[in-house]
Amino acid sequence: MTQRAFPILFITATRIGDAVLSSGLIKLLADQIPNARFTIVAGPLAAPLFAHVPGLDRVIVMEKTKGKGHWFRLWNQVRHKKWGLVVDLRGSATALFLRRDKRAIWKRTPGEVVHKVVDAARTLKLEGDPPPPHLYITPEVQALADDLLGLSGGAADGPILAMGPASNWIGKVWPIERFTQTAAALLDKDGPMAGGRLVILGGPEDTRMVEELRMASARGRTIDLTGKLDLLTAYAVLRRARLFIGNDSGLMHIAAAAGAPTLGLFGPSDERRYGPWGEHAMAVRGPRDFAQFLAIDPLLSQAIRHMSDLPVATVVKAAKALLARTGPIAEPAPPVEAPPSEAAPSAALVDEAAAEPQVAPPALDVIVEPEDSERVVPLRRAGQRKRAPKA
Repeated sequence: MTQRAFPILFITATRIGDAVLSSGLIKLLADQIPNARFTIVAGPLAAPLFAHVPGLDRVIVMEKTKGKGHWFRLWNQVRHKKWGLVVDLRGSATALFLRRDKRAIWKRTPGEVVHKVVDAARTLKLEGDPPPPHLYITPEVQALADDLLGLSGGAADGPILAMGPASNWIGKVWPIERFTQTAAALLDKDGPMAGGRLVILGGPEDTRMVEELRMASARGRTIDLTGKLDLLTAYAVLRRARLFIGNDSGLMHIAAAAGAPTLGLFGPSDERRYGPWGEHAMAVRGPRDFAQFLAIDPLLSQAIRHMSDLPVATVVKAAKALLARTGPIAEPAPPVEAPPSEAAPSAALVDEAAAEPQVAPPALDVIVEPEDSERVVPLRRAGQRKRAPKA
């Protein structure tokens, strides 16, 4: 007998990094509710991350508008269905005005600093270890990534060092020449990744920025994929990386979710909340802690290169330690594409401006290095322990 579909409305973040950090909740629900059907709401940048979620009915792209009109438009799009569960990681009042059996709404905890993965898990009142970030891809996406890396024939060509030199704000960007020096130290004939290749990743807007790194790297041993990949193909590429080094960014979180040993470079952002998550993840910063950056730039909005006090030697040392700690990384299991459900409509990526009569809704309201005082912060993660979600 066919189980009745269990419709879940999952409202996640606008930013890529936050959306990745909450993605483990989707896997948890998909694993524990076999008949789950997902409608996922995300910002325009993050929405493509969820294209291959099993049981996906729809991805609604919600772009912010003035006066919180985006919430009114979302309510008009989802109000006609009775939901089995509404998960709102944005903390809005939308779920209060929808027909649903259960709801889980994120609430801010004043004065407490917890990682965003833990914060998201608390929305479902989970006990024990929170579900780690997880993205779904198809075998076709992985095959495309392997082809771009020259791995289609199955023969490896040395370890892959992936780098993400960009970020969404200049204050979080480590100088590009230091990425170049770090890559040389690791890939040199006497380095721990000798014989390996450099893969450069970033968005279309980062193409000119990475030019120095590309030009200074060994010809024939560098693959520049900046601006050439969608998010899920970048994720598939990073599943093959022996090491990723990058600024605090959405790409850093994608790398950690892919299982790549990930070294996140931090300065004017708090690794306690936004550090790369995973047992193979580590954050590194210079001599100043987050509070000291806030004292200089209280709104974290100035065009200041805050990352200039993080030396190459510190990053290389941390990278070597991470490589030694992780050892050879086992080949990831091939992704499994979820079988389509005949009773459910096909998944579709839709724009929030879908034509529909707009009805006015109810009112919604470390380890400290003694010789140079720089910090290397390992972010240890225990294994996942599953708990049934509570409404």
